[in-house]
Amino acid sequence: MAINSVRVSKLALIAGFCTLSLSVCAAASEPQCAPAPDRPDSAASANGDVAELEALIRDGKITILRRTLNGSYGATLAYHREQMTYYAALFQLDKFWRVLKTQNEARAESVYSDFAKSSVTLADAEIRRIKLEAETAYAERQIAAQQERANRLQADLDVAHAQQSEVASHQQAEQDAIRQLRTEQAAAQAQLRALQLRVQQLQKQADGDLPAAGK
Repeated sequence: MAINSVRVSKLALIAGFCTLSLSVCAAASEPQCAPAPDRPDSAASANGDVAELEALIRDGKITILRRTLNGSYGATLAYHREQMTYYAALFQLDKFWRVLKTQNEARAESVYSDFAKSSVTLADAEIRRIKLEAETAYAERQIAAQQERANRLQADLDVAHAQQSEVASHQQAEQDAIRQLRTEQAAAQAQLRALQLRVQQLQKQADGDLPAAGK
């Protein structure tokens, strides 16, 4: 019985050792988990590349390499030196719309070029609207200026017509006065001649009984 107990103990010990060895081997054969990549503990990282780029710009960690502006649309190529990362972005009114994050310079340049071309297309209607607004405003100013000039000219013409009418009336009154004066003058001349004749006649009558003047 003692011998059997010793044999059982040895078998248990051997089994335990084998189990421990298998566990160690299994642990050694399993690939170790890679450490989790560093993730900024910020809302920007959780919200995507757009918010990340905005956060980096706010922190002054971004260098602008290229920038294209068409109306309120534009494209920019930014560089984060610490991570050697490029950000190609499309924006409107300085608000980022699309952002590509990459460490591939050629890829960044290509996407930036596409975004720049897109900004041209997107801004086309806006630029045409701006030009039409300017042309319309200019035309309205020209209309106002011409209307003001027309009003001044009309006012001058109204004054001229009124003055012309007044002058014509004055001239007519002068002519009427001249005709009246001529008539009165003729009547006065006639009356004067008649009076002169009358005076002569009366003088002759008065001097009728007087001797004639000596020669």
